[in-house]
Amino acid sequence: MSTTPPIAMVEQTIATAGVAGDRGSRKTTRIKGYRAGFWVYAGLAVVVLSAVFPYYWSFLIGSGDASTISDPNMSWIPGGNFIANAISVVNDPAVGFWPALWNSIFSSTVIAASVVVTSTLAGWAFAKLRFRGSKALLIFVVATMAVPMQLGVVPLYILFSDLGWTGSIGAVIIPALTSAFGVFWMTQYLQQTVPDELIEAARVDGASMIRTFWVIGVTAARPAAAMLFLFTFVGAWNNFFWPFIVLDRRDPTLPVALSLLQSNYFVDYSIVLAGVLLSTIPLLILFAFAGKQLVSGIMAGAVKG
Repeated sequence: MSTTPPIAMVEQTIATAGVAGDRGSRKTTRIKGYRAGFWVYAGLAVVVLSAVFPYYWSFLIGSGDASTISDPNMSWIPGGNFIANAISVVNDPAVGFWPALWNSIFSSTVIAASVVVTSTLAGWAFAKLRFRGSKALLIFVVATMAVPMQLGVVPLYILFSDLGWTGSIGAVIIPALTSAFGVFWMTQYLQQTVPDELIEAARVDGASMIRTFWVIGVTAARPAAAMLFLFTFVGAWNNFFWPFIVLDRRDPTLPVALSLLQSNYFVDYSIVLAGVLLSTIPLLILFAFAGKQLVSGIMAGAVKG
């Protein structure tokens, strides 16, 4: 029998849902009988201000000089030294900004991509395949999230030291290639999104398990996979503890490199906070490009549900 009918049905269903999601996203959804009042907007304003204020404070200090943070009469209007402070961070030979930036981009991208691939495969297996011990194995995977990373640092460092991997960026990437949270995330999403009847229809029509996973599972998992990629990338980008231990100071990631700005007897916080803001720019760019796709993916998934 041909595999075309169920596969075509799946693709048509997903495409129709995507179009419906795009149309729905252009409309304003209003619950009948309810209108947002003053306290709703006041609460949203508090949330927005709480999120924006740390960035403004960092920019305020980063645009001043060394005496700005200790000035009791500090102005709430930013100064004009931010570009000069940012250039000082970039050109500081002790920091090595550009190699550290590349290390962060490379390691975060590889880690996030690997977590998405392995979590999607494992999530599909736990959600839609039947094999002995699947529930016990899933419980074990989830239980590993309760173990703090700090408990495994010493044996992990000894292992990497014996292998001669300390000081290389691979020592940061390899331990983070899989994620128990990612497996749990994708398992729950695929269980709720993909109906078993659709998989059975594909099997009856002769589709192999790999074909079924590629067309049905991967397509359905795109919204969750995009969010998992973003969360994992941000977590890997901001990771300081393990890279600080295992990497050489001559070849660090960006958070470790910026910590070197505080290694002197006198800490110029205008330089430090200018460097912190520079380190957030790639994340803001990522959110700017991925935000619309994430929202459209979530809306499409909601329509399909």
